[in-house]
Amino acid sequence: MATVHKVMFEPVGIEMEVEEGEIVLDAAFRQGIAVPHGCKEGQCSACKCKLIEGDVDLLKYSTFALPEHERDDNHILLCRTHAFSDLTVELLNFDEEALSRSIAVKDFRGKVVSVKSLTHDIRLLEIELDQPLKFWAGQYVDITIPSMGVTRSYSMANPPSEERRLQFIIKKYPDGAFSALLDDGLQPGTAITAKGPYGGCFRREGRAGPMVLVGGGSGMSPLWSILHDQIQSGEQRPIRFFYGARSDQDLFYLDEFASIACKLTDFEFIPALSQQNGSPWSGETGFVHDVVQRRLRAEGLSGEIDAYSCGPPPMIDAVMPVLFGIGVEPSRFYYDKFTQPAKSN
Repeated sequence: MATVHKVMFEPVGIEMEVEEGEIVLDAAFRQGIAVPHGCKEGQCSACKCKLIEGDVDLLKYSTFALPEHERDDNHILLCRTHAFSDLTVELLNFDEEALSRSIAVKDFRGKVVSVKSLTHDIRLLEIELDQPLKFWAGQYVDITIPSMGVTRSYSMANPPSEERRLQFIIKKYPDGAFSALLDDGLQPGTAITAKGPYGGCFRREGRAGPMVLVGGGSGMSPLWSILHDQIQSGEQRPIRFFYGARSDQDLFYLDEFASIACKLTDFEFIPALSQQNGSPWSGETGFVHDVVQRRLRAEGLSGEIDAYSCGPPPMIDAVMPVLFGIGVEPSRFYYDKFTQPAKSN
C-alpha cells in the first residue's frame, strides 16, 4: 500500500492527500482542487508555489519556468513535484472562484466523429464521449489516441451545455505528433480517450462590465466556447473579440461572427492581420496587441473589464501589459498559454 502524505495549501487552508510517487498537481486534480496550473509539463510556471515545509523531489523542468535562484529559495512547480513527507505549500497565485468551482478530473472514452477544414492549417475536430463531461467554458482536456500512443491537450470550442459531443479548433503542424494525423490518421470511429477538465481560464458569470477576448491561431477554441456560453447565459455586457492572424486566408467563422453581432447588444469582432497578402483589406493591421491597445484606448470602455487571452505565449506576454495599461486588474486577466509539448510522444 502506497505511503500517503498530507498537503496543506496556504493561505486558503485547503488540505489534501498525495500518495508517494504521485505528482502533487495530479493529486489535486484527482480530488477536485483547482490549484493554478497551465501546461502540466514544467514549462509555463503557472503552478509555481513556495514550499514552506516538507521534503520533495522535482522531475525535470524548464529553468524558464523555474529559474535556479527561485528553486534555491524553495519555489517548486506542482506539476513536477513528488512529496516524501507532509507538505505545507504557499500558493503564490490563486483564484478563489476557481477553487470554489473545482471539478474533479476524470477519464472518458469516446470516438472521433469528424475532422473538418476551417483554413489551410486549422481543423475542427469533433468527438463523442460515452458519458457527459462537466466543464466550464474555456477549459481543456487531454486527448489520447490509444492506437497511436499520442496524447495532447486541447481546449473545447463548444459551450458546456454540449456535454458529450465536443469540438476542438486545432492548428495543424507538419511535424505535430497529434495534429499531423488530423487529415490522414483520424477517421470517424477512431477510439479516443479524454481526461479532464483542466484550466482556470474559464468564463466568470454574473458580471456586467466589459469582456475583452484576445486570441491567435487555435486560441480561438476556448474563446469560442466562452463567447457561446456567454450568449446562452442571456447576460448582456459589452464584448470585444480581438483575433490575430497573418492574412485574411487565416480567418474563419466570419459569417458566424456577423450572426453573433445580431444576438448581442454590444459586440464587435476585430480581426488584425500582421501580414497582408495583397488582397483588399479594410480592417485592422499589425500585431494584435497593438490593435488591442489602439482600439481600447480610443473607445474608453467603462466598468471593470474581464479579459481572456488564449494562444501562443509571445502573444499573451505582449497583450498582458497592454491590458494592465488600460486598467484591467491583474486578478481579472485570465489566460491560457498554448505551449509546445516538452517532448513528442
